Amino acid sequence: MAQRVDVAEELDRLQMHVKETANILKKGGAVGRKLDFMMQELNRESNTLASKSINADITASAVELKVLIEQMREQIQNLE
Repeated sequence: MAQRVDVAEELDRLQMHVKETANILKKGGAVGRKLDFMMQELNRESNTLASKSINADITASAVELKVLIEQMREQIQNLE
């Protein structure tokens, strides 16, 4: 049960991936594939967050995050 409740690791990784995404955007250049990969990582963490959480608010936030990530992926496809 403790494994299912503790989502701190996923939140830390999400934050790390968001920072890396910002760094990629700052560097510029050919960013499409890198950003697509980062969206995959963000999606993976949000999936894990949603499945581990027993808090309805966190689960709802994770689902909303997945929607936003998918919207970003659609925009990133236009960069390649």
